Amino acid sequence: MPSNRILLLSAVALLLLGLLIFSAACSDSSSDDLPDQTLESIEEVSDDAAKEALDAFGIDHEQYEVVEKTIARNQTFSDLVQPLGISPQQIHHLATDEDIRSVFDVRRIRAGRTMHVYQDTTDAPAILVYEQDQINYVTIDLREDPVAERGRRPVETRTREVHGVIESSPYRALQRAGANPHLAVQLSNVLAWQVDFYRIRRGDSFTIVYEEDVIDGEAVRLGRILATRFEHRGEEHIAYYFDYDEESDYFNDDGESMRKAFLRAPLEYTRISSRYSRSRVHPVHGRRQAHLGTDYAAPTGTPIRTTGSGTVVRAGYTRGNGNYVKIRHNSTYSTQYLHMSRFASGISRGARVEQGDVIGYVGQTGLATGPHLCYRFWKNGQQVDPFQLEFPSGDPVPDEHRDAFEERRTALKSALDRAERSARTPALAGGGFDAPAFQ
Repeated sequence: MPSNRILLLSAVALLLLGLLIFSAACSDSSSDDLPDQTLESIEEVSDDAAKEALDAFGIDHEQYEVVEKTIARNQTFSDLVQPLGISPQQIHHLATDEDIRSVFDVRRIRAGRTMHVYQDTTDAPAILVYEQDQINYVTIDLREDPVAERGRRPVETRTREVHGVIESSPYRALQRAGANPHLAVQLSNVLAWQVDFYRIRRGDSFTIVYEEDVIDGEAVRLGRILATRFEHRGEEHIAYYFDYDEESDYFNDDGESMRKAFLRAPLEYTRISSRYSRSRVHPVHGRRQAHLGTDYAAPTGTPIRTTGSGTVVRAGYTRGNGNYVKIRHNSTYSTQYLHMSRFASGISRGARVEQGDVIGYVGQTGLATGPHLCYRFWKNGQQVDPFQLEFPSGDPVPDEHRDAFEERRTALKSALDRAERSARTPALAGGGFDAPAFQ
């Protein structure tokens, strides 16, 4: 028995000695002797671990205590950061340093935005991140000489489709269908020359293929409308977005531009409070007289856009018109915009404006009982109702791009059809949904 025990112990000792020798040999070997695939796997794991430690702004947040501050109304940068330990001298430097101000002026922080404060082990602020919006941000590194850099969160653009029937307004119909209701404004712009959005009626319907910017699965911004089919008063209007040679426009099935010489309205989607009429009771005088314009009710400050390109021939004030602008578009047509609260920058006699440019803002100057815009339209020197006129279209798809347009039109038309079929399926109806991306 003792001899067997000795033999066993000797065997164990030899085994341990062999393991030690093998371990030493491995430790002396260079990592260059490892297979390439093994090295790559180690590097990938290391990179993945490093990425997991970075937050949405590319900062290794595990090294810091992060405090989020929502900027209050009338709160200054100094009010925000001085209680966190940033000295008045540092604040002054951040506010006046030209290199920092060229990236971001800290005095222009806005209420409701978020400031992320990264504090080190001494609770002193090391990094500040100011969110300008849901996509763009500014990083101010305080660890050595302060440095400011702009950043942008990675954005994915996805395509969505939605179909809806209007009961009261496009806005509510989009909301009910599960899509961003602000698509109503874009829709009115795309079809501004074909559809009178102030005369939408119950039963009108729309189908829209559109883009949406997404961050971490959350929609943060509407993109452009790629295609739409709008049924209005029994008439179908279809528009497809198509870009070529650094140009872009919306076209119908035949490749004709949806854009006309004049916009349907000088304001984005609001409502008409009074139409062109040869006889109506004036709200101030109380007398029956002609009202040779169209009134659009809108909040004070709503941007007013010129319905056509041209030259400003008058920009001033009269007792009746208040602040007003008159634009000559050509030898035939002129338009006028009354009761503005103020003019847009650069709007004066002789200024050149392009269709859709903002020329002023809604107010109630002159003879006006509330904030609104009175829009007037001249043809050959006579005031007329623009809703009774037909205007020429813009340029069609160029011949050399016709094949590309038809290919895109086919794909977008299929997407519109698919959205309508899905809306008729109870399991899918009532919500926007993802669609294949369009290049």
